[in-house]
Amino acid sequence: MTTRTLREYLADPKGDGNPAPRELASLIEAMSDSCRTISYLVSRGALADVLGSAGTGNVQGEEQKQLDVLANDELMAMAKSTGVVAAAASEEEDDARAITPGAPYLLLFDPLDGSSNIEVNVSIGTIFSILPAKAGENAFLQSGRNQAAAGYCVYGPQTTLVLTLGQGVAAFTMDPPTGQFVQTGANIRIPEKTKEFAINMSNMRHWADPVRAYIDECLAGDAGPRAKNFNMRWIASMVADVHRVLTRGGVFMYPWDKREPGKPGKLRLMYEANPMSLLVEQAGGRSFDGTQQILDIQPTGLHQRVSVMLGSKEEVERLEALHSA
Repeated sequence: MTTRTLREYLADPKGDGNPAPRELASLIEAMSDSCRTISYLVSRGALADVLGSAGTGNVQGEEQKQLDVLANDELMAMAKSTGVVAAAASEEEDDARAITPGAPYLLLFDPLDGSSNIEVNVSIGTIFSILPAKAGENAFLQSGRNQAAAGYCVYGPQTTLVLTLGQGVAAFTMDPPTGQFVQTGANIRIPEKTKEFAINMSNMRHWADPVRAYIDECLAGDAGPRAKNFNMRWIASMVADVHRVLTRGGVFMYPWDKREPGKPGKLRLMYEANPMSLLVEQAGGRSFDGTQQILDIQPTGLHQRVSVMLGSKEEVERLEALHSA
């Protein structure tokens, strides 16, 4: 595969000579610049004295890490500097911020997904979603199908940016000597069949019956109804778990459970589920919340939570069948 920088890719994403919309391309490039900065902060860790708690909580009632705050500040500053973001919303802030009136896009992001893993040096990342700007106080409450682009950057052994403009999925690896994101994956496809699942097994006793039935089938192995042996993988960092699914197949699940029956799930629709679902579907997979396709959900709140099951087509379809039984 001929390697291209991110800028070169955006100049001709489909290979037909047509560039991505200019203002969208500039926002994605600015996002990649911020991801480079966050990657540097993550890699410095204790050396830069940025580990540990910030002594504050976010809108979700979760303890914020210093890196959560630094990453959030970096992305908000970036959104303001581009001139193409009308408003931006972060998982770490109560309300959206008005940025540039009349600009064409809305930006949503989880600045540092998996931040509970910072101190143990496990892969974490940034997730983002770009929507067309609309007027009114409910401008952000658009279904995931409306996304103009979505992606994430995973900070692991390599810093990798995965992106969709709604026409397939591409991956870019940051070259440390130059800081450039260079294309290392094109037309990424999730295998339809798989033998891996990712879920927090310690919550088994709290799951709904269809999820429990699915996992029981997997655990039964080649002697069970699925007639194959499964492996479980769980990193407890959505961006890392979904990256593995995109790379080699599998299914990622963070379902509703009985501990908080009034909440539909733990993950956030706008900052996590929608962008990841768009990436997965563009790579040939499926996503499901226990009732419907995640991208078809009509949001009712900026910090709305949702059950998430996404990944290889065959596995998600099996989960859908069990939920409809």
